[in-house]
Amino acid sequence: MALNRSTIDISKTTSAPWYYLVLLILAGEAVFILPFVLPRIFRPTVLDVFEMGNVEYNLGQSVYGLVALFAYLLGGPLADKYPPRKLIAVALWLTALGGLVYAQYPDVMLLRVLYGYWGFTTIFLFWSPMIKAARVWGGIRAQGKAFGFLDGGRGLTGALFGVLGVAIFSFFLSGADDIVSLSDRKRAFAYIIYTASGIISCIALLVWFYMKAEGEARSSIEKISLPEIRQVLKLPSVWLLMVIILSAYVGYKITDIISQYAEEVMLYNQVDAAKTGTLLQFLRPTTGILVGLIADRYQITKLLFLGFVLSIIGGLLFATGVIAPTTSLLFLLSVLILGVAVYSTRALYFGVLQAGKIPLALTGTVVGLISLVGYTPDIFAGPAYGYLLDAHPGEKIGHQHVFLMLTGFSLVGAVASLIYHRLYGR
Repeated sequence: MALNRSTIDISKTTSAPWYYLVLLILAGEAVFILPFVLPRIFRPTVLDVFEMGNVEYNLGQSVYGLVALFAYLLGGPLADKYPPRKLIAVALWLTALGGLVYAQYPDVMLLRVLYGYWGFTTIFLFWSPMIKAARVWGGIRAQGKAFGFLDGGRGLTGALFGVLGVAIFSFFLSGADDIVSLSDRKRAFAYIIYTASGIISCIALLVWFYMKAEGEARSSIEKISLPEIRQVLKLPSVWLLMVIILSAYVGYKITDIISQYAEEVMLYNQVDAAKTGTLLQFLRPTTGILVGLIADRYQITKLLFLGFVLSIIGGLLFATGVIAPTTSLLFLLSVLILGVAVYSTRALYFGVLQAGKIPLALTGTVVGLISLVGYTPDIFAGPAYGYLLDAHPGEKIGHQHVFLMLTGFSLVGAVASLIYHRLYGR
């Protein structure tokens, strides 16, 4: 059974203003600030104030991944039926509400419940609508720009949140790490959480009233038929993207420990370690925007493959153990290489949906199916690298094992993206 022509050609009749993408960018990162961005930038601090080890805290994120596993699948068709802006705004408000619980430093069990709740708010109501909205903005000829700018802009938003967070943290912690009490650290980090929750709520308000696109309703369908889903599942692009996204996302998850590496291996204090995490965040917008500018002029599938190759190189630099406190420049260079690699693959993997002949009107459903496999690192990556780090607490060898894991997954992603390029690159 062939897919309807209306299903394939909808993007020709849909247009959106520039501020549509700006609001999508703000929302796209704001929704993940509380569950992921703050723990990434303030990794050592988060473990201190919650009084948990790597595995203990990461198991909360695994609950998020388990909930997300079903949310991807069930939330996809929702995105194909309702306007993205309404789903996105509600998701933001509910996510910000969770920040009120997070700021109370819940125990292990309540933290897992909270992450499960965030798995619902950020995935079921948000993820597929965000990807579909980006395709709506990009149309037929600007998919690379749409997703490059989306991920780059999200990175800039996350970095600015990081700068604001570091400023608040530094203001309340003017002394050295060894003389600042745990209660003072908790108080400072709570201010960061409350500030983030307030900003997320304001962004939701803007999205609800202003993120509208002309002809957006034509990219929605009342009912998705099983024959259409079966037809889409026969596309090799769907299965290859599952592998590509899974491999790339492992690399992205492992960047969570860069600030921890800075503290434990490079011997930075907690504020400087947080600054390193924020520096990495600034690589994301730079990479995403540059990729967005060139992706539609060159073969986007080839750029995706080259991103994985660069990720292998960056992973090996850390995995070989050549980076030490005496090699600060090499450390910064390696962070640069790894950041560019991880963020370029992340900016591109949904940009190849159009090349893979995936219909716009079924974007939400297809993204849900792809994400069901592609984002399983939310379940296993955190506990895996947490176990490797806790097996060698504070030692360099634990970090080497983690980056060896990144290198292996990057190799798999490189092979899958090369096949994708040969099938769809022309």
